[in-house]
Amino acid sequence: MTLPNYTSAPTLPDENRYIICMKWGTKYGAEYVNRLYNMVNRHLTLPFQMVCLTDDSTGIDANVKCYSIPELNLPSNIPERGWKKLTTFSPELYDLKGTALFLDIDIVIVDNIDCFFTYQAQHDDSVVIIRDWKKPWRMVGNSSVYRFKVGQHTYPNLLSNFEQNFDTIRSQVRHEQAYLSNYLREHHHLEYWDASWCVSFKYQCVQPFPLSFVKPPILPKNAKIVIFHGEVNPPDAIMGKSGKWYRKVLPTNWIRDYWR
Repeated sequence: MTLPNYTSAPTLPDENRYIICMKWGTKYGAEYVNRLYNMVNRHLTLPFQMVCLTDDSTGIDANVKCYSIPELNLPSNIPERGWKKLTTFSPELYDLKGTALFLDIDIVIVDNIDCFFTYQAQHDDSVVIIRDWKKPWRMVGNSSVYRFKVGQHTYPNLLSNFEQNFDTIRSQVRHEQAYLSNYLREHHHLEYWDASWCVSFKYQCVQPFPLSFVKPPILPKNAKIVIFHGEVNPPDAIMGKSGKWYRKVLPTNWIRDYWR
């Protein structure tokens, strides 16, 4: 396996930088991981190692280190709400020790992302995350892009608390990012990225109704990462495949330029 070219000088654990993504099931193929690696490679000038937690590494670029998704001690046959992403907060995650930037595999990177590592958090145990676009007053982060300390026992009880109290937690929140946000605000610290860095394709790129029927989606100024949530993903946007009838998506050529 060929790894990114690290400096020859020895590095301390907190100097290691990881890009972590996750792929399971059949919704997304290996090409999503490979395109993500290519986009990071083009837009991150700092040394990094990319890691994919997955149930199937077939076809994934050899530059991406693959590990199995850690097991969660949860009831079987429950609806999937992204709970698996919480395993990135395992006190020990394989041999990873340093600073990790988690990225969903269906994002599109459109500009340099060094700032996601160089951003100075106010607290050593802060997790920096996207602030929700639709209901920002809820103080819930969108976990498509978040930075955290990996493998350093910084959040020792985050995962065990979730597993031990799952039934109660599931009755209170619908998905992993709500639990994550609530837990961090209570036991650690939660901070938010600059609002211009991570933009929602659904809410900030697609034109408002009825303009969406005659004008294609735009790329907001200063955006660095475009987030896809809901029914439309990058290949849909390129083709102009819409979700809801009132949120028309015309073919978006600039997505093709970046998503490669």
